[in-house]
Amino acid sequence: MFETWRWFGPDDPVTLAHVRQTGASGIVTALHDVPPGRVWPLERVLERKRMIEAAGLVWSVVESIPTSEALKLGDSGRPAALDAWKQSLVNVAKAGVKVVCYNFMAITDWTRTDLEWPMPHGGTALRFDAVDFAAYDLFMLKREGAEADYAPARRAEAEARFKAMDEATKARLEGNLIGWVPARDLVFDRDSFRAALARYHGMGREGLRANLLEFLREVSPLAQELGVRLGIHPDDPPFSLFGLPRVTTDAADLRAILAASPEPANGVTFCTGSLGAGAGNDLPAMAREFGPRINFVHLRNVKREADGSFHEAEHLEGDTDMVAVAKALLAEEARRRVEGRPDAVLPYRPDHGHRIVDDIGKKVNPGYSCIGRLKGLAELRGIFRALAA
Repeated sequence: MFETWRWFGPDDPVTLAHVRQTGASGIVTALHDVPPGRVWPLERVLERKRMIEAAGLVWSVVESIPTSEALKLGDSGRPAALDAWKQSLVNVAKAGVKVVCYNFMAITDWTRTDLEWPMPHGGTALRFDAVDFAAYDLFMLKREGAEADYAPARRAEAEARFKAMDEATKARLEGNLIGWVPARDLVFDRDSFRAALARYHGMGREGLRANLLEFLREVSPLAQELGVRLGIHPDDPPFSLFGLPRVTTDAADLRAILAASPEPANGVTFCTGSLGAGAGNDLPAMAREFGPRINFVHLRNVKREADGSFHEAEHLEGDTDMVAVAKALLAEEARRRVEGRPDAVLPYRPDHGHRIVDDIGKKVNPGYSCIGRLKGLAELRGIFRALAA
């Protein structure tokens, strides 16, 4: 397993010099200032590569070339957005980066209601509170048709929660849900978010799935030709939010995605946290089933709660048996070595670390503190070393 680290570019509080101290060798990054639907200029890509290599590291994974809403909606902007995505892929390949992660989540990226949830150890974690989310959707956003998405008991619980919130709590909740995500090119307010949701009115799972599969039929052959391996990131969380369809939530979804375009380049980013938030997902079994098409790995753990909430747990705690997942991934690497595959070593990174120790009080990208991820990396490194011994 090849250790990598997500880095958000020159403005990231966690510098490349810090990354070298973690022991990770690979950098996972993107041109975050280039909006979705625009071409990544080759010179910009090469400049980023030179910066990383000057620090003694290697740019091993692109995360992500963003998929614009035009691609997901399949509207009149789709042809230009598709051409831009393909050209960006070509330019990344010219720079020698051979793994590209992407997602197909409508409007939102990963979503949490709380970015600093207190943990018993004194640090903080990311958390998705299902009742807080319903309170926002029903009584702040007042999304049309939202009532139909919640059972009467949940609506009553959400109303009581909403009435107990002060204005600062409401503002913080709204900022967490629609006003912030790492490296997003825009910030929504309530009206613009409602307008964005309206564009998806009438598009169910099958409509979004059709647009994803059409996208894959276009880009997978090109990726195969370029020698680039794609990895779609699962939806996070793996269930509908704001009435939006989700199409990368479980094993059945992944089977459909991989079957739609059989090129080996069409693969999966195996994120144990995103998939682990779905109670029906058996992560070790999925690692075994989809192993041949796993091109990138995110390792983190979540603890699910009875009401549908969850929080980011310690990397070796939570509801996913991380040791069993690690065994499956090492077995896949061994299988690839026997086959003589050039991609026998899987790149992986620790994900969504807690904010602990000196990162408390510092400016960090939520979920991407240095010390919390370093702790996770050390724990994961220990598992892989012990299992490989």
